[in-house]
Amino acid sequence: MSATGEDRTVAGGRTPPQPADPGAVAPVPPAADAVPLVNIANILTVLRIVLVPVFLVALFVGDGHETVWRLVAFGVFVAAAITDRVDGQLARKYGLVTDFGKMADPIADKALIGAALVGLSILGDLPWWVTGVIAARELGITLLRFAVLRHAVIPAGRGGKLKTLVQAVAIGFFLLPLPDVLDPVAWVLMGGAVLLTVVTGLDYVVQAIRLRSGVRRAEAESATGS
Repeated sequence: MSATGEDRTVAGGRTPPQPADPGAVAPVPPAADAVPLVNIANILTVLRIVLVPVFLVALFVGDGHETVWRLVAFGVFVAAAITDRVDGQLARKYGLVTDFGKMADPIADKALIGAALVGLSILGDLPWWVTGVIAARELGITLLRFAVLRHAVIPAGRGGKLKTLVQAVAIGFFLLPLPDVLDPVAWVLMGGAVLLTVVTGLDYVVQAIRLRSGVRRAEAESATGS
C-alpha cells in the first residue's frame, strides 16, 4: 500500500479530515486554551497584597507593643506568608502559571516583607540599616524586572524563595513578644536574611545581564542575516 495522505491514519484507526480538493489547505488544529488570568493562584497572590494594610493596622494598635495585638499582627503576617507557599504550588500543579503571577508574586512578597520591616523599624525594634539594605535590594530588583520585561519575565528562583522564607521567619521572631533569651536567635536569622538578600540580588543582576546580552546577540545576528 502506498504511503499517500489518503492511506495514512491517526492513532485509533481514524482517518484525519482531508481537504475538499488537492489545492485546499488542511484545517489547523485549534490552539490550547490560554491560562485564565483569574485563577486561584493569582487570587491568593492578590489576597496577600490586601492583607498588608491589615497587618500594619494590627501592628500599630496602641503603642505597637501590646502583646495581644502583636500576636494578631503575627497571625496576619503568617497567614499572608502561607499564601506565598500555596499559590506557587497550585500554579505549578494545575498549570496556572501566568505572566501576571510571575510578576505579582514577588511584588506581593516584597510588599509584605517591606511593610513588616518598616513597621518594626518605626517601632524601634529593628535597626533602619537592616530595613534599608533589604528595601534597596527589593526595589532595585523590581525595577530590573520591569526593565527587561519586554524581553522576558524573570521569575522568582529557588534562591529568592529561600531568601523570602528566611526573611519571614526572622521577622516572625521580631514580631512575637518573646523572652530576651531568644534575641540571639532572632538576630542570627535576620543576619542570614540580609546575607541571602544581597547574594540573590546579585544573582538576579547576572541573569538580567545575560538576558540582555542574549537579546543583543540575537538582534545582531538577525541584522547580519538580513
